[in-house]
Amino acid sequence: MDVKNSDPIFTDWSDQHTALWGHQPLRLQHRLHTMPLFSRESLAQLIDTYPRDQYSLIHMGGRGGRRFWREGDTGGLPGEAVIDAISKGRMWLNLRNVLKVDKRFADVADAVFEEMAQRLPGFSTRHRSAGILISSPGAQVYYHADLPGQHLWQLIGRKRVYVYPNSPPFLTERQLEDIALFEIEVDLPYEPWYDEHARVLDLEPGQMLSWPLNAPHRVENLDCLNVSMTVSFTNEEIHRLQNLNLANGLLRHRLGIAPKSRSISGPSYWSKAVLQKALRNSRWVKRERNARRVVDFRLDGANPGEIIDAQAAA
Repeated sequence: MDVKNSDPIFTDWSDQHTALWGHQPLRLQHRLHTMPLFSRESLAQLIDTYPRDQYSLIHMGGRGGRRFWREGDTGGLPGEAVIDAISKGRMWLNLRNVLKVDKRFADVADAVFEEMAQRLPGFSTRHRSAGILISSPGAQVYYHADLPGQHLWQLIGRKRVYVYPNSPPFLTERQLEDIALFEIEVDLPYEPWYDEHARVLDLEPGQMLSWPLNAPHRVENLDCLNVSMTVSFTNEEIHRLQNLNLANGLLRHRLGIAPKSRSISGPSYWSKAVLQKALRNSRWVKRERNARRVVDFRLDGANPGEIIDAQAAA
């Protein structure tokens, strides 16, 4: 797919957007939704061959209800049947690491970041990744924060995004540490009054949203099937912050030491960089992360939109 020598991907970028980038939530227009690569038929074919270890299928509770989160399996259904089940249920499918799985998406991401570098002086990335998110009408993504830089590209359907300040009480340093250590972003405490301080933006096909680093957010699908592309990236500063958060989390949870610094330079940072590199793949870290992930259902091929408990299916 040759996207680098065609029309610009962003269709309304202005000097104002350049000035506000990274400081405020921004909603921009794009043309990815017009590409055949992001059609329902093409995405169904992608699901057909997607590696099992590279996707997450999540079932969730109703809007406004108690937090409910289960991870499951497609049960080997064809891609179109999976999309049909999602359109009739309350779940979402995240096709993770799509840039590595399918080069066509990597070409699109290269074009996106090349265009961003032209519009944002000094912008560069150290690492980038993306996922295709297919989600049910009325489904929600709970209040959470991400460690890398993030964009949300809307391709099919409509959703409402709430973006909150990236400072206490909405987000604390310890919560950033826990996200880095346990790799679970949705454990953040949430209060309904937080919404009074949120920027609320509706997204339609052909719109993308960016927000300040680590800003907590939550998402509500409107009454239609949704397809989005989530794009994550790091630069040198973000990379060092990720190392710092993981190291401080290890100090707090593994060694019982309360961290005193959040510097990303000097002797304190470099000693923490060594610590997190030595311990991030330890048995203790793997055990703590795995304890928080249990696949306990699969899709019901006979009843689209329904699920079968893993024990019942065994």
